[in-house]
Formats: sequence, structure tokens, C-alpha cells
Amino acid sequence: MSLVANPEPPLFYSAGVRGTGWGRDGRGCKDGLVTFDSGPVLQRSTGLTQFILAPNPGPMSLDGTNSYILGAPGQAAAVVVDPGPEDEAHLAALAGVGPVELILVTHRHADHTAGSARLHELTGAPVRALDPRHCHGGGEPLARGEIIRAAGLEISVVATPGHTSDSVCFHLPADGQAGSVLTGDTILGRGTTVLDYPDGTLGDYLASLGRLEALGPATVLPAHGPLLPSLAAAARDYRTHREDRLAQIRAALERLGRDATVDEVADAVYAGVGPSVRRAAELSVAAQLSYLRGGEGQAAPAGR
Repeated sequence: MSLVANPEPPLFYSAGVRGTGWGRDGRGCKDGLVTFDSGPVLQRSTGLTQFILAPNPGPMSLDGTNSYILGAPGQAAAVVVDPGPEDEAHLAALAGVGPVELILVTHRHADHTAGSARLHELTGAPVRALDPRHCHGGGEPLARGEIIRAAGLEISVVATPGHTSDSVCFHLPADGQAGSVLTGDTILGRGTTVLDYPDGTLGDYLASLGRLEALGPATVLPAHGPLLPSLAAAARDYRTHREDRLAQIRAALERLGRDATVDEVADAVYAGVGPSVRRAAELSVAAQLSYLRGGEGQAAPAGR
């Protein structure tokens, strides 16, 4: 689940997605993502990673889910991160990069996990996630700070709750001069992410941004949208966005009263958002109100 930012006005949603995910004339190119009508295409993203764009574009998934394939040069085995939707052609393409040794997921949302059980069936590879409910084939739950050795790589598990409580990122320190980080929905290639409150909280998210910023100028490999050149810069930009949004929420509360509801604040701060992302806007307002009121983890009032 993600939301894309419009530069004007400074909201974090878009009324539409650039492109459809599959080119209308047989080929499309947008934000560095190339797809074909004839099926999914394997594309190089960094020295140690490739990706296949899943055919699930939409207002909450941008161009679709970037399913990443990790592997060291000369290694036949591969690791797949975020298999994406249960689309047979997409999953067959992922299985075809193999042999797939391991399947990892960044968090529980279906646009990342729905195809994971089927990909396990196709490859025999175990599926690992922080939440044991999304582990398959004997895969153990991920541990915060764990170092995974697979496909000739060392992959560090970075706990980044906030978008969801089970969100993790995967750090590849050997991927280029500054390394790379697969950020799931914690940092997107375009726009900012929704906090899936009350499971995801703003306090957790801000702490996660600090944790990612400390990793320096690593390449950002997001689950949605194009690559970004510097994780530290992206994390700082995200923090600035959240601080600006909190200032807007505080101003709205001054006008509406300290006990204003989520709906009332969303009407004031996210005026004009379309119905496809209204619920996501309300979730983010609820998370921010809870943060400001000191009651994270407790549902903020949702009615008028």
C-alpha cells in the first residue's frame, strides 16, 4: 500500500498513475521502468540486482510492484524479494531466473506477498518474512539485524516499522561503492508512503527513517517507482515531509479544535483527494493525530 505525491499541491497522493504498467504500443518507458505487452521483462537495476515489474499498477501501487532478483556475479542461485501479485506469467518469469534459493518479503501487504506461496510451489524456495503468517515452505521468520547469506551475497535485515509494524528493508553493503537498500514501501521511488495505522505508527516511522539515513548514500531500490541515488537524502526528504504535514495538522487543530475528528482534519488538510485514496489519507491523519496526542497504538476518533 503506497501513495504517490503530487508536487502541486503538496499532498501525498496522485489522482492517476503514469502509464498503465504495460505499454499500449507493445513497449513503454516511464521513470526508467520498461515493460512489454508480450510479458514481463527482466531489467538490471544495480550490479547485484535485477527486477521485473509486476502488472498491478494503480493509485496505491504506482506503476506496479518491483519484484527484485538478487545474486552475486557468477552465481546461478538467486534470491527473490517481494514476489508481488498472484499473476502466473509474472511468477513464472521470476521462477525462470533461478534456481531461486530464497524468497523474501518486505511486509505483509498483498501487492508484495500474494504471489509468494505460489512462487514457493514453482521453485521449492522457502519464503521468509518478519511475520510468520507470511512464511512458507519451512522458511523461518526474519530476525531484526539478521545477516542472511544466500546467492553469494550478504543481506542485512533492517527493521523499519512504520508503514506497517512488520516492515523491513534489505541492505546489500557490497552492491556498488555505497551499497544498496531494498526499501519496500518504507521509501518509494516517487511520492511518500501511507502509514497503515494503527498497525503502523508515526513514531516508529520517524525512528525507521533515522535508521535508514544512517546507512548513508546507498542506492534506493523501492518496491514501487524508480530507483533513487541516495538513501540518506531520501530519508531526510521524507522526514521533512512528515514535519511539514504535522505542522499542517497542528494548524488544522487550531482552527477546528483540539478534539477534531479524523474526518474533519482530513477534510481540511487533504481537501480534494479522490475516493480511491481517501481511506489512505484518513489512515495517515489518524497516525499523525495519535502521535501529536501522545497515544500511538490507540485508535483516534474516526467519525464526524
